[in-house]
Amino acid sequence: MLRGFILLVSLFVFGAMAQAEEVTYRKHIKPLFDSKCVACHGKDSAPEYYAFKEDKDKWMSKGQGMRMDTYSHLVFYTAWPDTGALMRRLDDGTAAGKAGNMYQYLGSKDEERQKNLKLFKDWVGNWTMKRWKDITKEDMDKIKVKY
Repeated sequence: MLRGFILLVSLFVFGAMAQAEEVTYRKHIKPLFDSKCVACHGKDSAPEYYAFKEDKDKWMSKGQGMRMDTYSHLVFYTAWPDTGALMRRLDDGTAAGKAGNMYQYLGSKDEERQKNLKLFKDWVGNWTMKRWKDITKEDMDKIKVKY
């Protein structure tokens, strides 16, 4: 009886671990980004950060944002140097009271947007709205952004 109980608990624990798959850029974020974001933030449509900043009004009038279609581009807007930018733009506003300007593009219905936002949150780890000047080393250590 004890053996059966231990086996049952072991199966439950290992099953739960298997379902708690780590979110990675390659497997989860890149496909999501390609389906929802690349039209405005891809290499064929969007400028690099500093080019965008030089002529922001021009790019905004075209409905284009900064280029974010690679892992290193997304890390730029997540961890450093534009810390928290991705989070501020994708956030649903639950904590801040106002949704980010890109939240609406995560899906056609709120259920889909919430599911996709959760993927981004799980990928980032420390979903912070803080900017570089305000973030602590402890905050940075909690940002995961696994490739």
